[in-house]
Amino acid sequence: MAQNIFKGLGIALITPFKSDGGVDWEALENVVKYQIEKGADFFCILATTGETPCLTTEEKQKIKELVVRLVDGKLPILMGCGGNNTAAVIEEIKNTDFSGIDGILSVCPYYNKPSQEGLYQHFKKIAEASSLPVVLYNVPGRTGINLKPQTTIRLANDCPNIVAIKEASGSLEQVDEIIKGKPADFDVLSGDDALTFSMVASGAAGVISVIGNALPKEFSRMIRYEFKGEYEPARRIHHRFTELYSLLFVDGNPAGVKALLSEMGMIENELRLPLVPTKVTTKQKMAEILKELRL
Repeated sequence: MAQNIFKGLGIALITPFKSDGGVDWEALENVVKYQIEKGADFFCILATTGETPCLTTEEKQKIKELVVRLVDGKLPILMGCGGNNTAAVIEEIKNTDFSGIDGILSVCPYYNKPSQEGLYQHFKKIAEASSLPVVLYNVPGRTGINLKPQTTIRLANDCPNIVAIKEASGSLEQVDEIIKGKPADFDVLSGDDALTFSMVASGAAGVISVIGNALPKEFSRMIRYEFKGEYEPARRIHHRFTELYSLLFVDGNPAGVKALLSEMGMIENELRLPLVPTKVTTKQKMAEILKELRL
């Protein structure tokens, strides 16, 4: 089985836009440099938080090239590559330039609502088609279907290059079941910032984080404390972020973290339709918390 290299703080990278609607390349470069400097362990690019469905093919290629250039081989890069048409995902894997990329993140097929056997066959085909390690992404709130622990464990056992799962079911019971039954070389990553403290305490290997876009230093510190078994200082950091966790997602993702980054002066508070900026009241609350954190 391939080793999972995606551990610690992973950044679910946003895509900054200008007020004219174009990608803000300078802001993107600054954000990535800031995250590297402040403790990111790996990047997850061109996934949901990056508003990828609203990017052109050219923009996606340019984002990939920019991140690969800035990271310069120092950190692993995971790239989103999934969908609800198995044949189309396989075709994309065959035709995509993955130079500089270390693995692919593949989301559960959305809308179709396949059975567990359908999910197993979908990911098995993707694993067979990919020369790169594959990280599964289970997010029932977005896809309408839950990849059950027994299916995850079956895939982990049967497909040597499926190395981890980004688990965002919101169920700590489900996380425990996967961790208890998984092969030794397969890892669980948190897909939910608010549950990261609990998941890492249960044996998760890290997180693919939204809040890490804006506050990577503190969030990575929390995870590192936990890895060393120092749960009390880790818990203190977790509790400082409790209100922020909910504010980040109350008006949708990445509206919350973009408002936070805008408040920090790093990007313009712009999204592409159908997403719109977070409410003014939410943004004001986040600004107050940011002052309290003094970050």
